[in-house]
Amino acid sequence: MKDSALLAIILMVQSLCAVFFVFDIVASVLGLRARPISWQIREVIELGAALGLILGVIMGGLALRRSMVRRNLAEGKLRRAASAFADVLEERFSAWGLTPAEREVALFLIKGFPIAEIARLRETSEGTVKAQTNAVYRKAGVNGASQLLSLFLDDLMEDRFLPEAAEQVA
Repeated sequence: MKDSALLAIILMVQSLCAVFFVFDIVASVLGLRARPISWQIREVIELGAALGLILGVIMGGLALRRSMVRRNLAEGKLRRAASAFADVLEERFSAWGLTPAEREVALFLIKGFPIAEIARLRETSEGTVKAQTNAVYRKAGVNGASQLLSLFLDDLMEDRFLPEAAEQVA
C-alpha cells in the first residue's frame, strides 16, 4: 500500500476517534442519549478510539522520521553537487589559466551579476570588469555569460559528477 493511502486511512481513523470523543462529550452535556449503553460496550468503544489515536501518533512519528531521513539524503546530495560544482569550477579555471581577478569576475558572471554590480562589489571600475570579462570569455572560448554557465552545467551533467555514479565508483 502506498504511503499516501496509508496516511489517508490513518487520518480517517483518527478523525472518527476524535468525532467519537467530541460527540460523547456533547451528548453528555446536552442529554442527547435516548438509551444508555452498557459500560462494557462503552469501554470497548473508548478503548478502540484511544488505540486509533495512539496508532495515529505512532504513524505520525514514523512519517516524520521518514521525511527527516529523506531531507538528510537530499541535503547530502546537494552538498555533493555543490562540491562537484566547486571542483568543476577549479578544474576549468585552472585549465583556462585565469588570474585570481578573472576567477572572481567569472564567479560573479556565473551567478548572474551585471557588470556594474561586479564593479561595485570588487571596488573597481566597470571598464576593468569589462576587460576581465572579455578575458574570461576569450580564455573559455565563449561569447557570453550564458555560454560560460552552460560549460559548467554540461560538466556537472556528465556521469562522473552525478552522485549515483560517484557512489558506484567508490
